[in-house]
Amino acid sequence: MDAPETPPTTNPATGPATLPMALSPSRASDFMTCPLLFRFRVIDKLPERKSAAATRGTLVHAVLERLFDLPTGTRTPTTASQLLAPQWDRMVTDDPDLKALAEEAGGDEPWLAGAVELLERYFRLEDPNRLEPAERELFVHTRTPEGLLLRGFVDRLDVAPDGALRVVDYKTGRAPGPAHEGKALFQMKFYALVLWKTRGTIPRRLQLIYLGGNSQIVTYDPDEQDLRATERKLAALWTAIRSAAEQGHWRPNPSRLCDWCDHKPLCPAHGGTPPPPPPTTLTEATDTIPRPKTAEPVEA
Repeated sequence: MDAPETPPTTNPATGPATLPMALSPSRASDFMTCPLLFRFRVIDKLPERKSAAATRGTLVHAVLERLFDLPTGTRTPTTASQLLAPQWDRMVTDDPDLKALAEEAGGDEPWLAGAVELLERYFRLEDPNRLEPAERELFVHTRTPEGLLLRGFVDRLDVAPDGALRVVDYKTGRAPGPAHEGKALFQMKFYALVLWKTRGTIPRRLQLIYLGGNSQIVTYDPDEQDLRATERKLAALWTAIRSAAEQGHWRPNPSRLCDWCDHKPLCPAHGGTPPPPPPTTLTEATDTIPRPKTAEPVEA
């Protein structure tokens, strides 16, 4: 899960905007997917429709985090399901607009039923009674020599008796095919790089737990070469982002993902006209622990 982005200090529609010198896995992925999408989300802060799938995913993440507060032996599908309603109530209290998603699904009961199914799949993949995570929803961050802040939230960090680290991320969508695993692994290598820089230890294993229809666990064991390559990639990515900001040139990159983009009507690749890019200046990003998002874009 990513750390929330720092909002601009001024409204892009009426004046200059600031671009915090920070990257999270999702924002890095946005730019690689489509620079114009990055601009719409990070610079313009254009509103987006709340996604039912993403919101249900956030709910399941919250339950899986709280599950480990329960004593070993009591972490069962039933007790996990019992955590759903109070976590959903908390989310709706924080953001009353989320209630409309449940109403569109026919009410709270059918809405929560979809989350129950995802939790049941989790228990088929892993036995939480055999685990005692060292960290949950861990905010990780580090600065590069150039001052770029890398930050995000790790769903779970397991530490073995010998000190080996396992970075775990829950995904409520379907596991991608081999041709598309790179995007998810980039996110995990991002976290591994930050942990290596802050703890001096390369995580032994990166683990993605997919709870979608083809539920499965995907693992990858990184090495120093992997993480140095990730570090170089992030440096090059930030150079490209700075160049786009300085020139005001945020090119669209049309793909099949455009059909799910809220900003398609504004995209010149689809006959739209985006608002003029605001003058953008760089500013140092904070490394204080932010409040996690209520919901995030869906990650395949």
